[in-house]
Amino acid sequence: MDKLVIQGGTQLNGEIRIAGAKNSALPIIASTLLTSDVIEIGNLPHLFDITTMLELLGCMGVETVVGEKLNVQINSSSIRNFSAPYELVKTMRASILVLGPMLSRFGEAEVALPGGCAIGSRPVNLHLAAMKKMGAQIKMENGYIKANTRGKRLKGAHILMDIVTVTGTENVMMAATLAEGQTIIENAAREPEVVDLAHCLRAMGADISGEGTATITINGVERLHGGSYPIMPDRIETGTYLIAAAATRGRIKVKDTRPNILEAVLSKLEEAGAQIEIGPNWITLDMHGQRPKAVSLTTAPYPAFPTDMQAQFTALNAISEGSGSITETVFENRFMHVHEMNRMGADLRVEGNTVIFRGVAALKGAPVMATDLRASASLVIAGLVSESETTVDRIYHIDRGYECIEEKLQLLGAKIRRLPS
Repeated sequence: MDKLVIQGGTQLNGEIRIAGAKNSALPIIASTLLTSDVIEIGNLPHLFDITTMLELLGCMGVETVVGEKLNVQINSSSIRNFSAPYELVKTMRASILVLGPMLSRFGEAEVALPGGCAIGSRPVNLHLAAMKKMGAQIKMENGYIKANTRGKRLKGAHILMDIVTVTGTENVMMAATLAEGQTIIENAAREPEVVDLAHCLRAMGADISGEGTATITINGVERLHGGSYPIMPDRIETGTYLIAAAATRGRIKVKDTRPNILEAVLSKLEEAGAQIEIGPNWITLDMHGQRPKAVSLTTAPYPAFPTDMQAQFTALNAISEGSGSITETVFENRFMHVHEMNRMGADLRVEGNTVIFRGVAALKGAPVMATDLRASASLVIAGLVSESETTVDRIYHIDRGYECIEEKLQLLGAKIRRLPS
């Protein structure tokens, strides 16, 4: 198990390229189960979760060919196994996304209950209720979801999501593409990654409208065809590096990204004192050497401030000028990084679903332990602004969502290295 060792106190300056979005790539990989034709996916990030998802499809009999230019060709015409085993599913919650496509195309699926980051309850009951409403028979047995359509085609239905769920919306979208009749998803997730999946499905021949709004309509078709589709840029990786540069009082340009899907984050960075400039596919941030100002925020589903950026902004606020609060409304257990930052000298106090903070001039280096993907990134940022050496352990979390993080930070001037534990 590797660790990152960071010598803090260096401003980040320079340019980096943003990778494809993990949270877009995973459902799009799952969507290739909907057709027997070859699908080529481009701009794939080189991440542990992507490798796991491809392995999951491979154990079902799907053929994958990884190319040299961040692309992979996927052929599910020879699929022979409709089970997603616990050994792979336990590490990645997004594995539940194979349920909808397999039920829709093959009429059966057996998926182990998923794992992933320990950031709170993320039940799959909304996925299962939707599949039942579309005609699937579902039972839980030995830790597995066992579903089938009894030889019939799924039927379109009116699906009202009790709460906004990204993977739930995506699973129903994929299931509905080959269902008989029309499916309407109310209170659908509006995240850009959901929109990206809809665009990919449409490129495969699906009849979808309303993506990016709270109501998505899918008219089922007889079959989907092959093609190629590039993954959108990762907005969370983009925001993480912008926040890291702001925390270190530096200047950064991120390329191959999309400013229009980061408006809530960019607004808060400007509130923190950053000068932001944008172009069609790039963003620059310049702190002009100034200490960031404290910024209060509340997380909520898109287009509000994303929960996946909360931990990184906590690190920024920890060394900001002033005080404020951060309220988490999406997940109930997403403040585990706070205790680690306090060990580094931060003044953070958790009260229910809110962190009350008072910025300090600098943090002190310390050995810290990552507890989930975004917490890992926040501890790296904390290490970058510490006055001495910080060791971030259990970084297998960070490798699930950040492509070559130490190499990109080194390009920006950070003193960071990866070592075996």
